[in-house]
Amino acid sequence: MNIKPRQYFVTGIGTGVGKTICSAMLAQLWQMAYWKPIQSGDLEQSDSMMLNHLLDHKIQIFKERFRLHTAASPHQSAFLDGIEMHLEDFELPDKQIDLLAEGAGGLFVPINDKECIIDLIKKLAIPAILVCRDYLGAINHSLLSIKALENHQIPLHYLVLNGEFNPFSKEILLKHMPENCRLIQLPEIEELNAAHMQHALSKITIEK
Repeated sequence: MNIKPRQYFVTGIGTGVGKTICSAMLAQLWQMAYWKPIQSGDLEQSDSMMLNHLLDHKIQIFKERFRLHTAASPHQSAFLDGIEMHLEDFELPDKQIDLLAEGAGGLFVPINDKECIIDLIKKLAIPAILVCRDYLGAINHSLLSIKALENHQIPLHYLVLNGEFNPFSKEILLKHMPENCRLIQLPEIEELNAAHMQHALSKITIEK
């Protein structure tokens, strides 16, 4: 019997919430390949390069579909590079293996003047992992993201709480988690290196 591969799109409630760290930890924990469809800026220190640096046990890392030179919204970076991006430009690099794809910023980061990251997730037809970090406004951003995924009929399989969370914030998020969505809690990582990553991996909790 053929077992369907596990494939997820890692997105976040905004920029800087820890999508890449989450992707690194889950890719190693679950032994999944990694793919960043769009890299905007930091081409000498890309997210794919960060994963390769952080992980003790190397995983397969696919080449980005677009490598844009300016650290800005993908649609702006593409414009400055003189190229256009459209949904039809994107296909999963391998549909037969376990894979994590990581988005840029949040769900409504534009890739052109009409389409956003959430449209890309829908096009790739894989469920989402939503990464949350606690800050003033995080509840609003989290609930809006959960509702947007629901409205676009994108299954949310995991809600990730990255770092320490106010118990009142956590309680609200748990009440709004979709049915069959599981909670992952990631510990804070003191330093971004392989040793601290391995230590943090032992502290991940995944709740039913």
